[in-house]
Formats: sequence, structure tokens, C-alpha cells
Amino acid sequence: MQFLRPLVLCAAFLVAALGVPAGRADDAPPKGQRVFSAGHSFHMFMPAILADVAKSAGIKDHAQVGKSGIGGSRVIQHWDLPDEKNTAKTALKEGKVDVFTMSPIFLPDEGIANFTKLALEHNPSVRVLVQEFWLPFDVYAPDYQTNPKKRPEKVDRNGVTIEELRTRHAPYFKAMDEHVRELNKKHGKTAVFVTPVGQAVLLLREKVVAGKAPGLKTQEELFNDAIGHVKAPVQALNAYCHFAVIYKRSPVGLPVPAVLKNAKNPDWDEKLNTLLQELAWEAVTAHPLSGVKAVAKR
Repeated sequence: MQFLRPLVLCAAFLVAALGVPAGRADDAPPKGQRVFSAGHSFHMFMPAILADVAKSAGIKDHAQVGKSGIGGSRVIQHWDLPDEKNTAKTALKEGKVDVFTMSPIFLPDEGIANFTKLALEHNPSVRVLVQEFWLPFDVYAPDYQTNPKKRPEKVDRNGVTIEELRTRHAPYFKAMDEHVRELNKKHGKTAVFVTPVGQAVLLLREKVVAGKAPGLKTQEELFNDAIGHVKAPVQALNAYCHFAVIYKRSPVGLPVPAVLKNAKNPDWDEKLNTLLQELAWEAVTAHPLSGVKAVAKR
């Protein structure tokens, strides 16, 4: 019977990698997860919105057990924090984390592997979520932080085509997918997942260009500055993607979250909220490394 064991393990790995059927927003609430988040300004607004979304979905025991925010950071910077300030390591070592979310800028980034190893040592069932983002300045420039020439002062977001944006994002998405697959192979289990926020943002921008995004007329309306800090619609979209990956269910049908209500833009209403939910679900269920696939229609 020993020869069957590798086959069983291989089959289990493939099933996990392909994802599991997901629930719907109106299903009985799942068990809440204990979440720790580490990242930069394209990520750290997400935890509070996620908590709001989880509450609206009836998930009473969802808990944000900690955060580590460093502006413009790579994951390794969170790993390298002194022990007395390293709340991420502390939470993981205490086994208090079910889901660890992070947001690398560009790869390579040893912090991803380091946190994954530590997390699994103290909770074999932990899930590590790596967030894709939208490219800073709308360009693929891994060295933009150290090379000022790669940081344009002005970005014409309305002038670039969606096709060109997808081309620019492709090497970034590819590098992340390859790294996640390598980590899962190394650990012999599917513990690391991709939260495809970057691809969801491209879907939203495509809807804007097509005139099919309620309350949004131009791509520029989604951003606050040239680098790409985002306004409420993309912030909500980010949280919906994380909700879908963490809880394996569609956010479609949930009420308008506070982040959209507090934006005080009457055009950012239920119609836009529904579109954001639909796009998040589309991006998550289409991504082979999200761990989620859509359920058949009832």
C-alpha cells in the first residue's frame, strides 16, 4: 500500500490547486477567520473594509488580529523589523492567524517565503494570501523606487488602452504566479494563494472605457495621484477580492459598504457596488491560484 501514498498526496495537491466550490452571499455564514495583514498603501486600507464586508455578510467572528503597515514596503521589510516591533512574527508564532495577507511590490521578495515558512510551522492550516496590485504609474518598472527616471510626474490613464495595460501587467502577474507555485511545491501543499486584485482593477477599467461602470466616466476617477493610490471604488473592489478568496463565496448581493457611503458621491451607489462585487468574483474565480471556483447556477 505504500506506493499509493504518493499518488494520494499528488491528487490532494491537484484538488487544492484547482480550487474548491464556493458559496453564495446568501448562504449560511461561514466560520470567521483570524486575519493578519502586512503591506503598503495599496493594501493597508483593505482590512477595515474587509471587516465591514464580513460583518454585512453575517460573519460575526471575523477578526483582524493584527496589521503591519510600512509605506512603499516590500514584504522583507516587515520580516526584518526588530522582534519587539514585529507584530506579524509574534502573531504567527502564537498560532493566532488563520489567514495572512501580504502585498509585495515586485519580485524577488524573500519576505514572502520567510513568512510562509513561519506561518506553516505554527499553524499547518494557515492560508497565505499574496495580493496582486495595479502597476504604479501604469508601467512595469520593478526598479521605480530606486530609479527616479521610472517615475513619471504625469500619467495619462485615460489615454492608455486596456490591451496595452494587460501587456504591461503580464510580466508582473506571471512572476507572482510562478513564485506562488514554487512555494506550494516546496511545502508540498497548497498554502499560498493569489488575490487577483490587479486583474480585477483591469476589468473595472475596461468597464469604464466601455461606458458600463455606473458612476464612473473616466479611468482617472479611480485614482488620487500619479503613482496610483486609489479612491473608494477600487478600495471596495480590493476588499471584495479578499473576501471572496478568504471565505470562498461571492460578495454579490451584499449591501453598499461604508467606504462607498462615506465617499459622499451619490453616483457611487448600489449599481456600482454590484458591479464591483461581480468583477471581484469574476477575477477570483477565473484565477487558477485563488483557491476558489464558481459554483453551478441553481
